[in-house]
Amino acid sequence: MAYILVVDDDQDVLGTLERTLRREGHEVETARSAAEAQEKLAKRQPDLLILDILMPGKDGLTLCKELRSDPAFNSMPILFLTAKTGTEDVVAGLDAGGDDYVKKPFVPAELNARVRALLRRGLMANDGRDVLVVGGLRLDSGSYQVEVEGRPVQLTRTEHRLLRYMMERPNRPLSPRHLLEHVWDYPRDAGDPDLVRAHIRNLRAKIERDSSSPKYIRTVHGIGYMISKGDDRR
Repeated sequence: MAYILVVDDDQDVLGTLERTLRREGHEVETARSAAEAQEKLAKRQPDLLILDILMPGKDGLTLCKELRSDPAFNSMPILFLTAKTGTEDVVAGLDAGGDDYVKKPFVPAELNARVRALLRRGLMANDGRDVLVVGGLRLDSGSYQVEVEGRPVQLTRTEHRLLRYMMERPNRPLSPRHLLEHVWDYPRDAGDPDLVRAHIRNLRAKIERDSSSPKYIRTVHGIGYMISKGDDRR
């Protein structure tokens, strides 16, 4: 199965996570601090990093941002595990570069479902060398290169997958629920639409010259979002 690194300062939580994931057949390594996690990441990159937000010393948000700034870890799936349940806290985790989150106390079945979805997306991420061009956007699925009007931008794996899915369907409005099902691989009516909204906001910050007046990722009020060729304003 997969090699998963779990980082949490609570030994009881670590034990529960380790048992839950091992029952699914995964190889599990644990760390109780960001420093310990960085030592283990330097030796071997996991297929998935499960990261607590609140930890003494360097917190999970800071560690995630540092990892995302390193090209070697930019596409590594990161799942936040957090006791902070406010929307702003969840959004902060996604803004830091997280792909998804599970709130404490977690239900093992939900955790396993999120883990399976993230791992499946990882396996499907390099399923071709298709080059997509929509207006001034150019995306290479094989090399992970994305250019906006000739300017290279660096995306996380989830951002790349979301942008690719939308670029394959230009000028087609897509609802958050539709994107959760087809990009995040969630069952119908599962997942949190805020997850989509946060990733759309992050994508706009990276590819739009003015994210407050987007040229490519348009909002279709009452429906969701769509990729535009960027040659008109509506």
